[in-house]
Amino acid sequence: MEKILISIVTHNSEDIFRTLDVLAHEIGQDDRFKVVVYDNASETNYCKRLVKYSFIELICAKENQGFGHGHNQVILNSQAEYAFICNPDILVTKETLLHMRQLIERENIVAVSPKVLNEDGTTQYLVRQRLSVFDYFLRFIPFKKMKQLFDRRLSAYECRDLPDDKCSIIKMGSGCFMLVSVAAYKQIAGFDERFFMYFEDNDFCLRLNQTGGQILYSPFDQVVHLYGKGAHRNRKLFLIFMQSMFKFFNKWGWKWF
Repeated sequence: MEKILISIVTHNSEDIFRTLDVLAHEIGQDDRFKVVVYDNASETNYCKRLVKYSFIELICAKENQGFGHGHNQVILNSQAEYAFICNPDILVTKETLLHMRQLIERENIVAVSPKVLNEDGTTQYLVRQRLSVFDYFLRFIPFKKMKQLFDRRLSAYECRDLPDDKCSIIKMGSGCFMLVSVAAYKQIAGFDERFFMYFEDNDFCLRLNQTGGQILYSPFDQVVHLYGKGAHRNRKLFLIFMQSMFKFFNKWGWKWF
């Protein structure tokens, strides 16, 4: 079996050390896996800490060109058959990695997305079947009464009704953690690097759909996402989010409601 690639892109993320500690325990001695960390021009001391993880291949970039660019540098140049796109804040077991690897062998499946959890075990509803400006507005507003008023719509947008007892075909999975066919990844030239951050995974999945390949959601495979919700609290990240949203809807058509 070809090595299973795990591609992690980071920029000064403190969470990556928890991620790598878990991976070292789970697969550090397993030569079926290859872990590549692409560092987007982090601080010097940060890179020195990464070097201490002997089981990873570390690529240190001189400038930060974004999430998609980093993964493209790793995966487009890989000879692996399958690659995990992995955030630097993901906790995953070997069992999950290997089971997702089995699932992607199903006919016409080009990507597999797991159930994504918070540390307390609650679900992060990151699967999407549709995108609209209003739905994003609902997720960001702090007014509970407004969310309660549109709870049914928000529930449909977040795909809360996906079954827990079987796999489902979905339109868009989260780029925080996803297994992809490297051949399919190369067919669409990977991530669109015009998206520095945010929406690149939605765009990526929609382009995968256009190839005729399908994305499988597996509730049987679970990962923990140490979700920071940076765009909700950081003005700079929120601006990047808005820029990416504008690029996305300009590309795929504006759907307001």
